[in-house]
Amino acid sequence: MDIIAATRHGKVRGRVDRSIASYLGIPYAAAPFGAHRFRAPAPVEPWEGVRDALEFGPTAPQRPYRPPLDRLIPDVDVPGEECLNLNVWAPRAVGEPLPVLVWIHGGSLRNGSAAMPLYDGRAFARDGVVLVSVNYRLGVEGFGVFPDAPDNRGLLDQIAALTWVRDNIAGFGGDPGRVTVCGESAGAISIAALLTSPRAAGLFHRAILQSGAPHTVTRGKGAKTVRAMAKALRVPATAEGFAGVDRERLLDVQDELVGRADPVSGGPGFHIVVDDDVVPADPPPPSVDLLLGCNREEYRLWFVPSGAVDRVSRLTLRLALLKFGIPGRVARLYRAGRPDAKPGVILGEMATDLLLRGPLNRLADSLLTDTRPGGSRSGGPLPGGSRPARTFFYEFAWRSPVLGLGACHALEIGFVFDNLRHGEALSGPDAPQPLADVMHRAWVDFTTSGDPGWTAWDTRRPVRVFDHPGTSTVLAPRQEELRAWL
Repeated sequence: MDIIAATRHGKVRGRVDRSIASYLGIPYAAAPFGAHRFRAPAPVEPWEGVRDALEFGPTAPQRPYRPPLDRLIPDVDVPGEECLNLNVWAPRAVGEPLPVLVWIHGGSLRNGSAAMPLYDGRAFARDGVVLVSVNYRLGVEGFGVFPDAPDNRGLLDQIAALTWVRDNIAGFGGDPGRVTVCGESAGAISIAALLTSPRAAGLFHRAILQSGAPHTVTRGKGAKTVRAMAKALRVPATAEGFAGVDRERLLDVQDELVGRADPVSGGPGFHIVVDDDVVPADPPPPSVDLLLGCNREEYRLWFVPSGAVDRVSRLTLRLALLKFGIPGRVARLYRAGRPDAKPGVILGEMATDLLLRGPLNRLADSLLTDTRPGGSRSGGPLPGGSRPARTFFYEFAWRSPVLGLGACHALEIGFVFDNLRHGEALSGPDAPQPLADVMHRAWVDFTTSGDPGWTAWDTRRPVRVFDHPGTSTVLAPRQEELRAWL
């Protein structure tokens, strides 16, 4: 059954299935090609009549993940230039305006799309949350640093999508005054930047960061990948020079340079850069409710399927410690807690804490004291009687049996979306539905009320550990290892 919703640009036709309405591929900005290529997102041209929103829209240009990740995280490729689009899932019948969750996908800022079946928003709509998923520019198109183009174009796309939500979501039953942004990996890194961006101020009211910590680089460092691509392409390292290159050739060279890089072992890639416009150099602290966390064994997504966990020798481990400036006392502490672990496991555990668990703990700690006059995040009223913003912390610990992946990066997404069927590549066919019920409910509750169901972060460092059987709240887990990084 079809259903019609109105936006400021025109009407869209969606589809109702089992009392859930879905609207797919709605443009929130003009196609970022032709005159709009390497530019900030431009407004959508209004349309007459009713536009079909029955199929996913085009995805941002990219190459698939390289083996073996391509089997574990299969990309979706929808051809076309109108890739700045979003999808909405909402209950067919809406009374009072509903809270809104905006999903920003991950993929190292060069992969992924909102069309992945794993990100289907039906379960959120079933439980009274309007789910919006967003496509944004990736790779050199979205995050390449040029002297003749605005920086952080992919981030500007996300801000344009959030602006669309503010201006249009009421027409789909959503409350523009109760918007939560949620993202995983590069999506979470993006949200960390949005939290401090003056361009995004007021566009959302809560935020969820899954397996991604605040991370920005200077423009000089961010431009290195563009310079390397320009050398390979034999063109100037400018947006004008790149615009003259065949798009497929551009993607081929991008893949050759960054396709093997990953967050743990490093390598050339794309980053959000400090530009003092979208991303300030001296950012203010976030002032919204936060839900932060990561998976217990993030590193295993990259170390196990590739065989790196077995290839890392004692010598390789020592060289890695030197490369990343990790003190020997830190390695000894991790070895002492895992006396039978392979060097690859020790390296992976340290990388997980160095890149994710440690920075997220420090972010939560930094927000314990509110710098606003009269306010305190750890308790006490704010001016006007409003309560202070709170931070909640989680860890996902259930271990997948697939390929020995364990509690790896991205495994939690199928549980958050209550969509285990489309997460089987990582979790296998027998993932515990009761854990999905509990985790999905926590995300719904946080989006609805700002309280996921456990104690907010304080000096005791409470962490909700999602596992099966037995989800529980633990105080300051493995803090000795985290303190070793200070």
